[in-house]
Amino acid sequence: MSLRLYDTAARAVRDFTPLRAGQVSIYVCGLTVQGPPHIGHVRFALAFDVLRRWLLHRGLEVTYIRNVTDVDDKILAKADAAGVPWWAWAYENERAATRAYDVLGTLPPTYEPRATGHVPEMVEMIERLIERGHAYAGDGDVYFDVRSFPGYGELTGQKLADLQPAADTETDDRKRDPRDFALWKGTKPGEPDTASWATPWGRGRPGWHLECSAMAEKYLGPEFDLHGGGLDLRFPHHENERAQSQAAGDGFARYWLHNGWVTMGGEKMSKSLGNTALVDEVVQRVRPVELRYYLVAPHYRSTIEFTEGALAEAGAAYRRLESFVRKAAERGGSAGRAGSPAGESPLPEAFTAALDDDLGTPAAVAVVHEAVTRGNTALAEGNDAVVTAELGSVRAMLGVLGLDPLDPQWAVGGHDPRLAAATDGLVGLALEQRAAARARKDYPAADAIRDQLGALGVQVEDTPQGTRWELTT
Repeated sequence: MSLRLYDTAARAVRDFTPLRAGQVSIYVCGLTVQGPPHIGHVRFALAFDVLRRWLLHRGLEVTYIRNVTDVDDKILAKADAAGVPWWAWAYENERAATRAYDVLGTLPPTYEPRATGHVPEMVEMIERLIERGHAYAGDGDVYFDVRSFPGYGELTGQKLADLQPAADTETDDRKRDPRDFALWKGTKPGEPDTASWATPWGRGRPGWHLECSAMAEKYLGPEFDLHGGGLDLRFPHHENERAQSQAAGDGFARYWLHNGWVTMGGEKMSKSLGNTALVDEVVQRVRPVELRYYLVAPHYRSTIEFTEGALAEAGAAYRRLESFVRKAAERGGSAGRAGSPAGESPLPEAFTAALDDDLGTPAAVAVVHEAVTRGNTALAEGNDAVVTAELGSVRAMLGVLGLDPLDPQWAVGGHDPRLAAATDGLVGLALEQRAAARARKDYPAADAIRDQLGALGVQVEDTPQGTRWELTT
């Protein structure tokens, strides 16, 4: 393959060579469902969705695992404060996460395991670590001994002597070293019995880091191609995952990819800081496809500063692409069929080169806009051959990015085909009435229908090919 990706462990861009020819295995850390997701939470899902689509376009078989952390300290605390069972709180927010993934057009994962469903695998991994001398138990807790693993800190380029206790660990007399981290947490007084499982070390629940190691091994095997997640997961989460998995005898991930943050006011978007934009709320004021464009167009490793102005600019840029696709599709041809495969047309070399260069979406999106400019010129000149060629190219490129306007995901009315069909039918009926008024030369009535549609956000345009309409903002 010609694909090159920035590997966090190597701190360099590397040629990507799958472990098994023709197959790619990916594990991406999903959300801890302590609350509904904001756009900073879901940026990882879009970044790795583009990677997955690119690999699929290249003809590779992709196994994509995205986990759900459905039990942890924050979930228990927030559920208790709300007066609801922790599992009900977790499930409600898991549904909100799924809703966010779906509304932004991410392909569903191959498997989406929950932490609570994989306690036996976690217990087995702890037992291996204890047997190998990398873990120890104490009063119901089990800790990983960081000094027993010489490679600890290599993922993030840190030396053990320079490290302080991680924020998610508790320093107490049961630890041999304050930097040791919890593999298993014994049940504390006041915690619900339903949030604990029986183990050889007593009842309790898994440590956060252990979950992903156990689930990655179960679904992808002891060694797999690529581990991904947000930039903030590099340490301690991914450093700890790598240490415990390799200490347990696994090769674990061969490449590590991390996406950048979404910031607001210069700070990382965070519930604790109160500077969030919930996905459920943002998609009420902008179309989901425009939000996807906003999050996909920048390079996945860059920081995105969230502002309403930047979101509006992204929406306007996407609508320029969408307008060409819809106008060109009316000229006919296989490239203009809604839902037709995006891969039917060849991709421009510049687009391929951009994505092969560490998923360079800014350069790839620029290639799309250049093709649209040529296509609009051809539309104005009536050059149908060029229009058809550019339409096929644009749709193929946007399909890889998950942004093809003719994909049923982005049909009028969102991703509910019934609503899309109803909208199309009602607008079509209004346009038939307008055409009848024009035929009988009742131009005031025809103009009134056009104005009423315009007030509802439906722009009507009369062209030599007939009347067309599109939604405006």
